[in-house]
Amino acid sequence: MLVIKLGGSAGINTESFLDDLATMQEPLVLVHGANAELDALSRRLGLEPRLVTSSDGQVSRFTDPETMDLFLMVYAGRVNKRLVEGLAKRGRRAIGLTGLDDSLVVGRRKDAIRVVENGKAKILRGDYAGSIESVNTRLISALLDQGTLPVLCPPAVSREGDAINVDGDKMAMEVAVALQAGKLLIFSNTAGLLRDAGDSASLIEFASLDDLDALLASAQGRMKKKVLSCANALKRGVGEAILGDGRIEQPIRRALAGAGTHITTAARIAPAGVLP
Repeated sequence: MLVIKLGGSAGINTESFLDDLATMQEPLVLVHGANAELDALSRRLGLEPRLVTSSDGQVSRFTDPETMDLFLMVYAGRVNKRLVEGLAKRGRRAIGLTGLDDSLVVGRRKDAIRVVENGKAKILRGDYAGSIESVNTRLISALLDQGTLPVLCPPAVSREGDAINVDGDKMAMEVAVALQAGKLLIFSNTAGLLRDAGDSASLIEFASLDDLDALLASAQGRMKKKVLSCANALKRGVGEAILGDGRIEQPIRRALAGAGTHITTAARIAPAGVLP
């Protein structure tokens, strides 16, 4: 069982990704993001995206009700259904769902969040974002049993029934844990985790949970959440986590064959690109 996260940043080669995905024989679930498209739509409509940074350096989107409307349009609408359409064109049965549907992903809304802006700590209210508490695998498992590929995306649903923005990498991690997946693959617009974000030759090829502090020190911006999602997946029973390159041909097959950054529970011996 594979759980695969397709990032939503600019530069992802979606067509090549779908070509590869459609031919995979192993049972799998796809989780996707759509950050770049949401930013573009927001700006076209005159609403500048508001990104906030927590005290531990993690970046997230402040999601007020107006932003949530756009979020649903882009994530649950255009991007999700275009991915399903692309799989259908390649002969692969798929169904697009959000965490809202059948309460697949339930979370806790955090109305007030602590952020740092211009060097000052602030509390922001009115945010429709939250943390994931549970994943209901009943529908996902039924679809997989029927040979249908689930294509999932945020938002999740709060205990009060509100749509809430949750991190897509964390959603993929929670789905992988709930399904007891063998591997979690997270694809973005980089070759994997780089020691130096400006140097593509500084790829970290192999690491273990023992290297987590070093991995987080190398991770910049949103990559921190990806590294933490990989680490949490491993701690909770997923066999291996891979940070793959979503810009290349056959990204999934190449990641499974060794490309990208592979993180395991135990250290392995490798000739290069190994931490520490």
